[in-house]
Amino acid sequence: MYSYTDFDSAFIKERNAQFRAQVERRIDGSLTEDEFKPLRLMNGLYLQLHAYMLRVAIPYGTLNGRQMDKLADIADRWDKGYGHFTTRQNIQYNWPELRDIPDMLDALAEVQMHAIQTSGNTIRNVTADHFAGAAADEIADPRPVAELIRQWSTDHPEFQFLPRKFKVAVTGSPNDRAVTKAHDIGLRMLERDGVAGFEVIVGGGLGRTPMIGKVLKDFLPREDLLPYLEAIVSVYNLLGRRDNKYKARIKITVHENGIDDFRARVEERYALIRPQFGGIDQQLLAGIEADFAAPKFKTQSLAAFEAAYTNDPVFRSWADTNLTDHRAPGYAIVSISLKAHAATPGDATSAQMRVMADLARDYGHDELRISHEQNVILPHVHKSDLPALHARLKEAQLATANIGLISDIIACPGMDYCALATARSIPIAQEIATRFDDLKLEHDIGPLKIKISGCINACGHHHVGHIGILGLDRAGVENYQITLGGDGSEDATIGERAGPGFSAEEITSAVERIVMAYLELRHAPEETFLETYRRIGLAPFKAALYPEVQADAA
Repeated sequence: MYSYTDFDSAFIKERNAQFRAQVERRIDGSLTEDEFKPLRLMNGLYLQLHAYMLRVAIPYGTLNGRQMDKLADIADRWDKGYGHFTTRQNIQYNWPELRDIPDMLDALAEVQMHAIQTSGNTIRNVTADHFAGAAADEIADPRPVAELIRQWSTDHPEFQFLPRKFKVAVTGSPNDRAVTKAHDIGLRMLERDGVAGFEVIVGGGLGRTPMIGKVLKDFLPREDLLPYLEAIVSVYNLLGRRDNKYKARIKITVHENGIDDFRARVEERYALIRPQFGGIDQQLLAGIEADFAAPKFKTQSLAAFEAAYTNDPVFRSWADTNLTDHRAPGYAIVSISLKAHAATPGDATSAQMRVMADLARDYGHDELRISHEQNVILPHVHKSDLPALHARLKEAQLATANIGLISDIIACPGMDYCALATARSIPIAQEIATRFDDLKLEHDIGPLKIKISGCINACGHHHVGHIGILGLDRAGVENYQITLGGDGSEDATIGERAGPGFSAEEITSAVERIVMAYLELRHAPEETFLETYRRIGLAPFKAALYPEVQADAA
């Protein structure tokens, strides 16, 4: 992983000192909240329903054990002993005191972390495939490119006051685990005739106007990436609307002007600025790639793994669900679920963080990843170590075998924390997970992604959930709309709205009716929920969801 240079360390130190002075001026009344707001947002600090919230960047979701330990220490010292991992590979602390924020930032800097550009109308934390550098299906590790983009965009003088926030995601695998088509810019690494490059996608996004991104360039050589990105963001910066924040994202810019017009403007700008990039960016990338060299993998007998898999049904269930193929023989990628039934999706206690840090050091080449699905990944674990690792996960209540299943729910913080939310997400997710745990149907149902947002801003990615749930306020009452058939993969699709919404008391039973209909309608246990939905469409599920309408029509 990337290590800070002296320049990086000095930059963060100076930036923290500036913000410490700004916080002191806010506390003594020299700055009003309105004056302080743009300053705090530049440093990842929000003012939420009950308290300030600090959002810390975990670039492309990668961190080591020491960094995870520091996140735990911060949770204990300045929060309530836990942190919340988000859908954008960040961690949020929900209860810090304003006076403590500068000390928290200094603590983060000790382990080369910060909160810069995790908020505001600028290029946000660059995200990537959480299996990067380990996945068996990977063409190339996307993290060095993501790090290059991070360095280019951090404090970029032209892009600090964009029309709206701007999100970039990178994947190095044909199986898209970074939801690239729902980002302002999505980059898919390719290799064509032996030449490395990218498919460049623009104008994707969720929120109140969900759109799947459009292909701006089907193949961009690797050496042209940074000037091309600069051209895209420059055109958006000039062309993007500033008269209406709800029309300000690049997806609206592309939609209103058309992809061909937008492409022509980008190509024109690119031709002008390309000569300014004389190859220094490629030298920089080459240096960064050295920081992401693969660990030295070991060769060892698999006997312990095979014995546990044969003799221990609990271990076998966890292995079948939470392990993914690794590119190195004898290794596996381990997904640690932060979705224990009835738990808050994405939350980890400080004790659990320390356990995961220890496991990374003991078994995982000191690497961890945060997934956009709010779980934690150990990307490199030899299978001979899995029985011991699983035992320690069980002790820490981190061994829930539900990755990709119905209780592995993405949920935003909702009205329990967020000032923008109009409905609760967390208790809905907890109730659904508990219901299906009680029914003991989870593994029979198979892959099924439920995603819940507590408002139209869609931080829970409900539009691309196989079952999406959007909580809204209806005349002072929480109401939950259902969408079906959404997908965040390489076949990205916006879900279809099923019909009228449900109350908080009704929504779990409504989801159960959908799932029971799927179990009746699927051709075979191997046919997933999404495959069944794509085969038969919305109508049969709608009939199951609203039985009273069918009865009235009879």
